[in-house]
Amino acid sequence: MILGIDTSLGTAVALADGDGVVFAEVSSADPLGHAEIIGTMLQDALAQAAHGPIGATAAAQPVAVTHVAAGMGPGPFTGLRVGIAAARAFALGRGIPVVPVVSHDAAALALSLADPFADLPRFAIVTDARRREVAYTVYDGIDADGLPIRVTGPALARRDEIDAVLAEADAVRRDVSGIPASMIALVAARAVAADRVEDLPEPLYLRAPDVSVPAGPKKVGT
Repeated sequence: MILGIDTSLGTAVALADGDGVVFAEVSSADPLGHAEIIGTMLQDALAQAAHGPIGATAAAQPVAVTHVAAGMGPGPFTGLRVGIAAARAFALGRGIPVVPVVSHDAAALALSLADPFADLPRFAIVTDARRREVAYTVYDGIDADGLPIRVTGPALARRDEIDAVLAEADAVRRDVSGIPASMIALVAARAVAADRVEDLPEPLYLRAPDVSVPAGPKKVGT
């Protein structure tokens, strides 16, 4: 089973298997306060998953988590760091690997699976980046491994310019207000199965943090 964590917009935690069966999913749309709730959400998700897939009422059983899928953004500096730190800490404690996932990929997969028989046109996942900007990623369907085909992005655009940007890319706009952690887990499961785990050593921050580390004290005589 894979534990999915994403804090690129709100806070979302889920447990799902490689076939996409969801055992637990909890989320908060609050774009702030990730650090205050992530621990409780992890506990709640693990407790739910112990009883089987969502809706099941089986006796509690130990949850065997094999991977942790971490949403890597795009997202704000502080929010992303909370989710990624939680994913790494959980994985370290269990001795299991972390699978990095572009958060927009999860939203794109959710959109594609909503009607798997539909012939979706090229589309763009668009999320709020604040400061009159949006983050966007353009997709063109699903590949043979069941993973979203990323055409361009993630990238930033001004809110009043995004429609023109997407028109030039011939992509239909799809605004998303939350990233489903179950889809973070499913993207990770498919990437692991296809041996296509992306090398994403750094989070996809929307922009540099607003604060910087102050310089040390000046030496006497300089």
